[in-house]
Parts: sequence; C-alpha cells; structure tokens
Amino acid sequence: MPNTMEGIKERINESKGQPVLITAQLGRHRMKKQRGVIAETYPAIFVVKLAPESALGTMDCVSYTYTDILTKEIAVDFLAAETEE
Repeated sequence: MPNTMEGIKERINESKGQPVLITAQLGRHRMKKQRGVIAETYPAIFVVKLAPESALGTMDCVSYTYTDILTKEIAVDFLAAETEE
C-alpha cells in the first residue's frame, strides 16, 4: 500500500469493485477482520460492502477514511477476484 494520502486514494479508487480483507486495530492487541468489496469511493472516505459472513447484525456496509490506512488503524489486503464457473 502506498504511504502518501494521494497514493492511497488512487490505489483504493483503482480497486473499486475488488474483494478486500480489512483488518481493523481495536486496541490492546485486538483486531477485527472483515471481508468485503470496495463499493464506493468519495473524497474523504471509502465504503466496503461486507460479505455475508462478515456482516455485523444488520450492518452490511462500513466506511473508513484514507487516513485510517495512513495511520495504520486499518490494513487493506486486496484479494484475488473469485471467478464464477
């Protein structure tokens, strides 16, 4: 992942529609991992539509700021697109 704000925004914009694994730091050595797809990108945030197994109750989308990536509050791993047969 790039280490500048513009580089991060560009990488996320290019990856719109791709599956990702988000690892969020919750503090005190706790982490939360969620799978989803980058659904929308905006100037300050991006939205991830969660996979059914990662959805938290009724919440099926989460949003993060590009600053979250820059400050390492979250890590975004891009997954290979699953092909349907």
